[in-house]
Amino acid sequence: MTDDLDLKVEQLTVLQTKTLACQNCHLRTGCQGVVFGEGNPHSPVIFVGEGPGQTEDESGRPFVGKAGQLLDRMLKAVDLPRDTVYITNIVKCRPANNRTPTPEEMQFCLPWLREQFRILRPRFMVLLGLASTHGIIAPDLKMNQVHGKWFERGEVRMLPTYHPAALLRNPNLKRPAWEDFKEISRAVKAFEIE
Repeated sequence: MTDDLDLKVEQLTVLQTKTLACQNCHLRTGCQGVVFGEGNPHSPVIFVGEGPGQTEDESGRPFVGKAGQLLDRMLKAVDLPRDTVYITNIVKCRPANNRTPTPEEMQFCLPWLREQFRILRPRFMVLLGLASTHGIIAPDLKMNQVHGKWFERGEVRMLPTYHPAALLRNPNLKRPAWEDFKEISRAVKAFEIE
């Protein structure tokens, strides 16, 4: 187990170094740096947001602003504290003015996410928000119809849910998101018992 973890950390470090040199799209020129991702590389679950915001761009860490603080509280409340999961974004560089990344920008960054996924080998992927849901599952989905529902590809189960920033803008979404997070916790705990 330790050797596997060490190998994952080493592979992620090499991949992160490569992403720092990425010039595949214009996003890199408009941000301070690359926000690669962080967390427990041995976790069975990965959380994927849309892209870093200003606070994340400045710190180099995903989900550390107000939305990230809400995510931390939600994770802790369902007994999946931040240090037990892996968190990243579909795009690694901040889109200007914290806008939603375009489909083209997501396509440029997807190879980095796929490589992270290959190294981490999670069993569960939680898609935080519509952009990551569109970029990974299908571009025509509506969040109010798919949140909290599992999609399967191979051995991976994917669950879209509302982005924490959406919950800050619209408190009415907190209840359905809370139910989604409880479902995520149930699935991860059941997997860990197997």
